Amino acid sequence: MDLKTYILRRLALMLFVLFGIIVITFIVSHVIPADPIGAILGPQAPPELVEKVRKEWGFDKPLPEQFVDYIVNLLQGNLGKSIRTNKPVAEDLMKFFPATIELATAAMIVAIVIGIPLGIISAVKKDKWPDHISRIFALMGVSMPVFWLGLILLFVLYYQLGIFPGPGRLDPGIEAPPRITGILTLDSLITGNFEAFANAVWHLMLPSFVLGYYASASITRITRTSLLEVMTQDFIRTARAKGLSERVVLFRHALRNALIPTTTVIGMAYGSLLEGAILTETIFAWPGLGRYSTGAFLSVDFLAVMGSTLLIAVIYSVANLVVDILYAFLDPRIRYA
Repeated sequence: MDLKTYILRRLALMLFVLFGIIVITFIVSHVIPADPIGAILGPQAPPELVEKVRKEWGFDKPLPEQFVDYIVNLLQGNLGKSIRTNKPVAEDLMKFFPATIELATAAMIVAIVIGIPLGIISAVKKDKWPDHISRIFALMGVSMPVFWLGLILLFVLYYQLGIFPGPGRLDPGIEAPPRITGILTLDSLITGNFEAFANAVWHLMLPSFVLGYYASASITRITRTSLLEVMTQDFIRTARAKGLSERVVLFRHALRNALIPTTTVIGMAYGSLLEGAILTETIFAWPGLGRYSTGAFLSVDFLAVMGSTLLIAVIYSVANLVVDILYAFLDPRIRYA
């Protein structure tokens, strides 16, 4: 099976997965004992007003009819209107998701830059002091609560020392660039606003390190384990027998094969970050998908919850597909079946 056929087949299977998620999310969100209209209008709202608004939003219809209406609107690219913001859900997602993309990408860069080199050093220096330090670093990253690390860094580096800026994406005195993509750093570069670009990057430092450190711990551990396993293979002994230097053996032969499990971890970690880091976004006042979906859930905003869930499902499905495609580039022996 060639790559094009494989991708088309995976996309077709993805549609079944997404439909299943839509069905489950719709059923769960509509069977819970909660009234979104009553939650928005408040307990003092007259019953006739509640009934009128419920009819306007279509919540008076039977569940099967509501589901058919939702599917029909979804096929037309309409995710419905949020009860909480009174705006189309698609518009809300386009507003909040770019901030999550920016933070997740920066965090993933931090994780890769830290995790892969530490994993290599840990494997090469197995059972020596660099290995012990790397393993302690990874263990702390996995064990340390993300919200606690974020609060500590804000307290020390922002409040006490004033080295880094506080929560938010820009300082109050910095004018935000015109919205093009919603990603501040990219919009600043496109419009030539280098002051806003530098300030946006500076604001990215702390939250991206908090998330990146947590992700780098898993990358370090899987890179070390995978590299140690590859280094015992026959083709590595053959390469050494040919007289190749240890550097060539490590980077040209061993590392490329060892990165296959690491690629899986990176892909899944990036998908998880794109889902929205709720606690980190809250601590750093980051207007991302995590905060939006949490607010939708707490306010029983059915359509916003379903739209956020559908977007998250698409993210994970695409991340899985990209990881599978990368396997063939890392190891040409892999064939799609």
